Amino acid sequence: MKKSQHKTSLFFWTIFFVSYVSTSCITESEYDSSLLIGKWVSGTEYYRYNEDGTGLTWDTADDVTEQEAQAFTWTLVYSTLTHMHILEVGGVVPKVYTVTELTATSLKYEDEFGKTYSFTKSSS
Repeated sequence: MKKSQHKTSLFFWTIFFVSYVSTSCITESEYDSSLLIGKWVSGTEYYRYNEDGTGLTWDTADDVTEQEAQAFTWTLVYSTLTHMHILEVGGVVPKVYTVTELTATSLKYEDEFGKTYSFTKSSS
């Protein structure tokens, strides 16, 4: 094998190995989206996730009830929870979170700035 072909081959295998190791070490948690269905509460803030990918959010501290809640759509892919808040004047505002815990009674996630949110499932 010529020296330049050997260097090219060595370079290729080095890049392949580094790529393989770095991607195989990255594992993203996968959460069961059916656990999200229902009403969640954190203090005075509420979120309702429906089976059809729609939801509502309201804050009783702002004297807002569920009937007056802001609508949103949601998706949960692996650990990425995306809310698309639907504005009354038209348009949507996307909010993306990373879920860190999702059980039948606990929901925790953080935003891109590192702010964490913690909710418990409401029985009502």
